[in-house]
Amino acid sequence: MHFTGPARFTGYVPFTGSVQFTGSAQSCTIVHMKDYFAGDPRTNMQRIIDGDFYIADDPSITEKSNRAFRLQNEFLDAWRTDPEASIEILRDLVGHLGEESFIKPPLAVDFGSFITVGDRTFINYNLVALDVAPITIGDDVLIGPNVQLLTPIHPTQPTPRRDKLEAALPIVIKDNVWLGGGVVVCPGVTIGENTVVGAGSVVTKDLPANVVAVGNPARVIKELTDDGFNPRITTREEQ
Repeated sequence: MHFTGPARFTGYVPFTGSVQFTGSAQSCTIVHMKDYFAGDPRTNMQRIIDGDFYIADDPSITEKSNRAFRLQNEFLDAWRTDPEASIEILRDLVGHLGEESFIKPPLAVDFGSFITVGDRTFINYNLVALDVAPITIGDDVLIGPNVQLLTPIHPTQPTPRRDKLEAALPIVIKDNVWLGGGVVVCPGVTIGENTVVGAGSVVTKDLPANVVAVGNPARVIKELTDDGFNPRITTREEQ
């Protein structure tokens, strides 16, 4: 297909092949991506919900993302002047916020609505929770500052990645987990009940219950029990 004269191109061309613009203003060739969704009547928002690959060109995706951005900024602004009132904004932002739970702003999310937080959970400053897939946080969880919960994935194959396909895998943080500051939890990971993840660790695979894990990638270094707890800390090793 050939166009003559000044032109501007945005978006995707609805066929496979190339488009050439020529004229005094500019000349370019644009190669269109293949139709990955031929015969699939679902919207890209529905593909997100179904856990499949999608392209983020659905207006409802933009609408939900813009809503989340607005609410997370309203939450931060309200916290500065009326912390109690900010809780209602937070409840509107996330899918579920349990009793006696709180997230300290600032908070960054994709949609917010796919985040579930249990009871008595505390999340410190600067949580990044990219909830393209569900993020489930249990009861009595402690999350340190600057933690990242990252559900999105992209194809490793060069062409579909260039064509902007993406998807997401859910994250589950079970009851009484403690994530130290700066922990990164990768797509599809489940962290078992009572487990502690050391500061700065990158969790790339599931962790079992009742362990301490540290490092990049996070590895189990210790099993946990209640034995030997001392309410008076004298050295770091006794914690």
